[in-house]
Amino acid sequence: MNWDQIKGNWTQAKGKVQQQWGKLTDDDLDIVEGKREELIGKIQEKYGIAKEEAEKQVDDFCKKG
Repeated sequence: MNWDQIKGNWTQAKGKVQQQWGKLTDDDLDIVEGKREELIGKIQEKYGIAKEEAEKQVDDFCKKG
């Protein structure tokens, strides 16, 4: 799955995103609204990790689809 597919089906993808990153709230996911950079920023903020690590996690998530 690529990011365009995730973005296009954000309502469905939100559940999978929340399973992967349980610290993200519904409000966080509403703010993200399918935007990759916003998701990376929220993951950085909630998990206290570097941007590169957050990007890697999002890329791995996309690959798992």
